[in-house]
Amino acid sequence: MGDLLLVRHGETEWSRSGQHTSWTDLPLTGNGEEQAKSLAPLLTGRTYALALASPLGRALRTAELAGIPGVVPDPDLHEWDYGGYEGITTVEIHRTRPDWDLWTDGVPPGPEGHPGESPRQTGARADRVLARVDAALTEDAGDVILVAHAHFLRVLTARRLGLPPAEGRLFQLATGTMSRLSTEHGRPVIAEWNVRP
Repeated sequence: MGDLLLVRHGETEWSRSGQHTSWTDLPLTGNGEEQAKSLAPLLTGRTYALALASPLGRALRTAELAGIPGVVPDPDLHEWDYGGYEGITTVEIHRTRPDWDLWTDGVPPGPEGHPGESPRQTGARADRVLARVDAALTEDAGDVILVAHAHFLRVLTARRLGLPPAEGRLFQLATGTMSRLSTEHGRPVIAEWNVRP
């Protein structure tokens, strides 16, 4: 059985500044492009049974620069919808809500079409992705690779390990990194985390 590889997209202006970025489709910075290119040696030589990416440009560009073949956009890999907190940093939010925590409180509604998501809703999307992952890994045709966003991949990792979505808070994930989830004695495990060449 293959492994599940997780790639967080390269740096953007807002990931550098700490602003919550879900639907705002910012390009990679020059550093973000270099981060994406640097992932290629970690990913070459593998056979992929399935390669999926968030439909946002920063994820698709990361996949392209990292040399991942056959990537298919999947809307379920979109970042957590931050609703009314889009473009705002946690420090700014804490000025008016000092006890706010994304992992337990979720976000307020944003503009039309962006109602925000709770941890449970984000977890439900992660579960749908994991169902596709499991189907591909069962075929034993290689690894599965997902290129997406920090908070979503953290939730997906928690769900893969059998934890509630909010336990994604335990897995810090830097830009332009690769992580590998594998199995040991038939149980999901973290084999590598936040790897850069």
